[in-house]
Amino acid sequence: MTNKEIARAFQDLAAIMELHEENAFKIKTYQNAYITLRKLETPLADCPLPVMQAIKGIGKSTAEKIMELLQTGQLQAFQTYAQKTPAGVIKMLQIKGLGVKKIHAIWKQLGIETIGELLYACAENRLIELHGFGKKTQTEIQKVLEYYFKSEHQIHFATVEATAHHFLNLLKKMFPNAPIAFVGAFRRKLPVIERVEILLGLNPLEINELEGLKTIQKKEQQYVFTPETLDNAIESAILYTCEPNDFGSKQFLYTGTRPFLDAFVQQTQGISFKNLPTETTVFEKANIPYLDPVLRENADFILKKQRPQLITVADLQGVIHTHTTYSDGLNTLSEMAHYAKTKGFKYIGITDHSKAAFYANGLKEERLYQQWAEIDALNKTFTDFKILKGIESDILNDGSLDYAEDILKQFDFIIASIHTNLKMDIDKATTRLIKAIENPYTTILGHPTGRLLLSREGYPIDYQKVIDACAANRVAIELNAHPYRLDLDWTKIPMAMDKGVLIGIHPDAHSCAGIDHVQYGVFAAQKGGLEPKNCLNCLNINDFLNYKKTI
Repeated sequence: MTNKEIARAFQDLAAIMELHEENAFKIKTYQNAYITLRKLETPLADCPLPVMQAIKGIGKSTAEKIMELLQTGQLQAFQTYAQKTPAGVIKMLQIKGLGVKKIHAIWKQLGIETIGELLYACAENRLIELHGFGKKTQTEIQKVLEYYFKSEHQIHFATVEATAHHFLNLLKKMFPNAPIAFVGAFRRKLPVIERVEILLGLNPLEINELEGLKTIQKKEQQYVFTPETLDNAIESAILYTCEPNDFGSKQFLYTGTRPFLDAFVQQTQGISFKNLPTETTVFEKANIPYLDPVLRENADFILKKQRPQLITVADLQGVIHTHTTYSDGLNTLSEMAHYAKTKGFKYIGITDHSKAAFYANGLKEERLYQQWAEIDALNKTFTDFKILKGIESDILNDGSLDYAEDILKQFDFIIASIHTNLKMDIDKATTRLIKAIENPYTTILGHPTGRLLLSREGYPIDYQKVIDACAANRVAIELNAHPYRLDLDWTKIPMAMDKGVLIGIHPDAHSCAGIDHVQYGVFAAQKGGLEPKNCLNCLNINDFLNYKKTI
């Protein structure tokens, strides 16, 4: 088990104990263990019990439970509470936006034991009667549940990526001479998918060999692989089979969305695309320039003769939006900088949280000065790399930035982001963002909607007004590359490009490994047709630093 998985087990234990109104001191102990363990760099799986006990904030009892987790994969304490808790109530604890105290009241006072029952109760206005709820709270809970059901059977692309490639390689070894490739949403690199789909070109006699794979269901020429086969990392995978001489036709068919395919057919009426061995021959026969799979979501790019020069990770000159141990990061400033340098970047922008973010150990002025001094010292050790002094400044409730002007003007650049008071209507959210955009010290608008894919929908904004404000004030918009955010949504990238607003692809890295998340931002940016010339951190360091000064 990873440290994060172990930490999550303690978070779950604290939550279910709170649900049963157990000892507050023990609950706090496990909540603190969650915070401590998720930040540890040394793998707990490699630590003997005495070493665990010596870790600050752990202690003997928690260390013993960690060892129990490593040896058995579960906590008996959690199982004890789970046995007297309805499964649906346990599921409620996993939904962001439903606090433990509210779940306790819903369960004990209304007798509601499933998520479906809870949504129905909202529709019947039954929650309004509960103490501490009211109509506004009921509406918020209803929105959270509706979003949950909408995304219930989906999964993050990044979560399944490694397992999907492992499965593809397994099939390649089984059928080394057969054409094989990803198709569907996975090949289009959608940030969130429902399943992994693979196409395999086999002669009829070879298909029988597939029966050797365990736990598969056959549906005509489709084979559905269940979680057991896929190490439970993917809910399901579909393997399509076809004859090798039809592989290109089927690969094209199974990759594009229905709107894309309909538009393609309209442009090529009367042409048959059956029995083509490669996908490129499909485009050649249609007399349409080849279109990368990431662009096959709709008809937008079919009619364009000029294909975009899709951005790649290699195009990124700098890595921006990184957190260190000064705030809530896992690695030191020096470690983050050296890691970025080894990955080939020319500069790194350090953007720890500002002082208003007390929950993330935000930097007060004296610690800012300390960080700046360390940056100055480290920069003297580099010749072809530079650390930039940035900040992720909270956008306060009135739209102003954290810190006074005499501090703001000393940063090399500023990312302005909303982290608190997220429950806003479209007018409030848009007004708050635009005020921050109009601040002369704002360089980049960070994760503009605050969404968390599959967890939190994000506040609504008027995209056109926000983008227009960014264009008028020469403020770039972040495409937050964390695979659970990917905010700005890729569908809004063309709108930004039309207004000349640059997009920054930033990992929001809280560790060295988090810097590698830029690849997911690049995938999303490609889907929007982003080119290197439209990306802020494709600029060299001098152009990046002078970006705001050229207004």
